[in-house]
Amino acid sequence: MNALQFQKKLLGIQDNMLNFALMLTANKDDAQDLLQDTTLKVLNNQDKFVDNVNFKGWVMTIMRNLFINNYHRVIRTQTIIDQGADVYNLEVMSESGYDSPDGSYQLQEINKAIENLSNELRTPFSLFLSGYKYNEIAEKLNIPLGTVKSRIFFARQELQSNLKDFRNNLD
Repeated sequence: MNALQFQKKLLGIQDNMLNFALMLTANKDDAQDLLQDTTLKVLNNQDKFVDNVNFKGWVMTIMRNLFINNYHRVIRTQTIIDQGADVYNLEVMSESGYDSPDGSYQLQEINKAIENLSNELRTPFSLFLSGYKYNEIAEKLNIPLGTVKSRIFFARQELQSNLKDFRNNLD
């Protein structure tokens, strides 16, 4: 696909991108910013697009990742550090979940395992994790409903296999 076709395709899905951005941000101004950031990132990474990949799915994945990264950046900048706290003797409960250092590490391991899935499995699985229903994923990726279900099933199987040792360490 040449640059002009790429840009026309991108312009053609701007309404879809704005709707997705509104769904993610729940704020019109933030959605416009996310749309603009995503458009720039897509244009800057045009050379990384593979023709046989669903263009709209690829763009929406970039948008979702930008939203997540921006969210994490905001959370990091809003974290207040109490200078008077004794950081060496903090009480970190083992039940504290993902807020604990162990939980954060575990979440990183799970995310890394998801990122290591093939794009064919990772895209529908990530959309499913983001709250999309099977039929919405099928429509978004332009693939049959049964294919979506089987890809999510195979992604789960692969993750369970890849995280088998990880799960045993939690017990």
